Amino acid sequence: MLSRMLSAALYGIDATIVTVEAHGSSGIPAVNTVGLPDSAVRESRERVRSAILNSGYSYPQKRMTVNLAPADIRKVGSSLDLPVAVAIVALNEGALADPVQEETLLMGELSLDGSVRGVPGTLSAALEARARGLRRLIVPAGNAREASVVAGIEVIPVETLAQAIGVLNGAGGGAEHARVDVVPPTPVPAESWGVDLREVRGQPTARRALEVAAAGGHNILFIGPPGAGKTMLARRLPTILPPLTMEEAIEVTRVHSAAGRSGAQGLVVQRPFRSPHHTASDAALAGSGGGAAGVRPGEASLAHHGVLFLDELPEFHRHVLEVLRQPLEDGFVTVSRAARTVRFPARFTLVGAMNP
Repeated sequence: MLSRMLSAALYGIDATIVTVEAHGSSGIPAVNTVGLPDSAVRESRERVRSAILNSGYSYPQKRMTVNLAPADIRKVGSSLDLPVAVAIVALNEGALADPVQEETLLMGELSLDGSVRGVPGTLSAALEARARGLRRLIVPAGNAREASVVAGIEVIPVETLAQAIGVLNGAGGGAEHARVDVVPPTPVPAESWGVDLREVRGQPTARRALEVAAAGGHNILFIGPPGAGKTMLARRLPTILPPLTMEEAIEVTRVHSAAGRSGAQGLVVQRPFRSPHHTASDAALAGSGGGAAGVRPGEASLAHHGVLFLDELPEFHRHVLEVLRQPLEDGFVTVSRAARTVRFPARFTLVGAMNP
């Protein structure tokens, strides 16, 4: 018997559709996962088994092969837990009305008790699913607001494996906020920032320079003795920048979601402000990865459409500062690894501060 589910794997900030196929045959009960799975995907066998049993379903006593297609792309992360579990449950006769799902995409990490945990990259997965013409998206409840930013696709949040199977069987089971109304980003109130440019007393030249930088998108360098107010001024630059447009907010949210920082608030509406320590490495600024974590965006990308503040600028290593050449000129960072090259957006306003 064969079952087939659709899911998505994250590469940079882009998602790729992954077909999860499960086949059961006679033989010694075992699960063999193929299709270039990383360690997190291979370990999902134990999470999936416990989740299925604790959700009240029987675990198929068959020799099972789980294929993750396309087989030439490495699958990273735990977002494939849910589709793998549903595909294995579907090998039980009658457990799933239609063991082949062609219009539904599933994402989610499973706990041993069958509950579904949030995963990064649901916004990118929703955009890719809509581009592929899929009809609905089943995601963890904690990622529902983020995925619902994308219009034209039904987003169904689930909290357990049993709910996901119930949805596929037509029994509902999703949470009440399956469709979240998303409004375009609006100017962020000053009190929500926690800081305000009005708090700066004096410093007319520095304030004027800050306003010119905000109006023209210019980079700026503050030079002054300790305590002159360089950091105070830099932290207030995002509060006078124009509000994010809807397209910019989606780009920022995709970057933060890929880094696992978007949380449950959904769309990011504040311009980012990133202030890495001067001991940060070049990989921390440009993006790092490989191995189980995949390639993740760095500080330069997390500051996309916002402000990157480098305090004590001369204390940064020279090779770290050289990393910023490409994003300052081109607006993106290219991270090259042996298996894959990933491009992250990185168009930000650079603010530096240093002592004389």
